[in-house]
Amino acid sequence: MNKFTLKPLPYAFDALAPYIDALTMEIHHDRHHQAYVDNLNNALSKYPEYYEKSLEEILTNLDSLPADIKQAVINNAGGAYNHDFFWNIMSENHNQQPSGDLLAAIEKTFGSVDAFKEKFAAAATTRFGSGWAWLVKDSNGELKVMSTANQDNPISEGYKLILGLDVWEHAYYLNYQNKRPAYIQNWWSVVNWKQAEENFSK
Repeated sequence: MNKFTLKPLPYAFDALAPYIDALTMEIHHDRHHQAYVDNLNNALSKYPEYYEKSLEEILTNLDSLPADIKQAVINNAGGAYNHDFFWNIMSENHNQQPSGDLLAAIEKTFGSVDAFKEKFAAAATTRFGSGWAWLVKDSNGELKVMSTANQDNPISEGYKLILGLDVWEHAYYLNYQNKRPAYIQNWWSVVNWKQAEENFSK
């Protein structure tokens, strides 16, 4: 049986600096993300058949989980999947801009890129406590901004992920302390819009 493992970052710890510092990235990936993977493996140890499933298969079939591990798996499979997604939606190639079909869809749905960013930032800023802000595509192909608590993920509700921002304090506190809006604003400089376009198109 293949247990879940921590994937390496797709870039160096300091690749997102100065917007996200190297120490935050190291702690976030090597400790927090690793803990989600370890806790998921522990939760599934009584039901090793789940090691053969992907994180996406688990998170899109939550009702199939045994009741005694369901919440632990939601928390930790969600944490592992969300972070895998998060690392890849950021890039060492800073200050990218949206383009192509995704840009057209953003402008159609929100009026402009700036209007979209305002709506997304509001979702990220007003998420009480720990959680995420998302740009998703629904089953009709329409874009929507939403936020989720803790490590909950929109794919469990049938949405397709386009962008996601981690607003847990461990994602930004070393550099930004309690200034979550400043972290959100600077995050746009490291967004991997090329990956977001691929997420939208596939």
